[in-house]
Amino acid sequence: MAPQRFDLTGRIALVTGSSRGIGLALARGLGEAGARILLNARDAARTEAAAQALRDDGLDALACPFDVTDPQEVADGLANCEQLMGPLDILINNAGIQRRGPLLDMPEETWAEVLDTNLTAVFRVGREAARRMASRKRGKIINIASLMSEVARPGVAPYAAAKGGVRLLTRAMCVEWAPLGINVNAIGPGYFATELNADLVADATFDAWIRARTPAGRWGKVDELVGAAVFLASDAASFVHGQVLYVDGGVLAGL
Repeated sequence: MAPQRFDLTGRIALVTGSSRGIGLALARGLGEAGARILLNARDAARTEAAAQALRDDGLDALACPFDVTDPQEVADGLANCEQLMGPLDILINNAGIQRRGPLLDMPEETWAEVLDTNLTAVFRVGREAARRMASRKRGKIINIASLMSEVARPGVAPYAAAKGGVRLLTRAMCVEWAPLGINVNAIGPGYFATELNADLVADATFDAWIRARTPAGRWGKVDELVGAAVFLASDAASFVHGQVLYVDGGVLAGL
């Protein structure tokens, strides 16, 4: 009986920012659990290549490229996704960027770019998906928060502000949309070795600090986020609402 609770067979899932990295790993994981996958990113060619890679592995995947920072593209993109594959059951709001620099010197346009992509787009895509899910009285929305939803470090203030916002936006979505049959939760990754932070992984000093700071003693691997995503997307999490599930190797557990 237990595996059936985690079975996503036939469910349709859209994962934003899924042409590579964490998003692609989550898309693959949902597909391996039985879901039909819509991959999204701005780069149409890269998104189609990622979808083809999943199809080559026997998964049901299509590309649905659009820009999550453009309201009209989001509305048109969600309509196109449902036309391509059918009514959306699962949304993972994963699209994100990183811009590093001291806060004293942070250009306002850089601040705005990070907040728009990492926070406002979560609202924008989430709202469009929820409007569709609400009419069917069911749906799962999983926002990608971060360790930075709880703590900060120098040089990433816009990212920390955005991810802190994602944590409370998740709760706000929960209290408004749970009565409509929609589960809204978030996953908070710790330090994972991805293209987004490749320069940090390559920095010997920072790498040593991460390994010392993380009780598990290492960087995370992107496929280690899949279990959390499958759980929150499945019937096993039918009464889980408004939570952030941190997958951080234990960083938040101690000083």
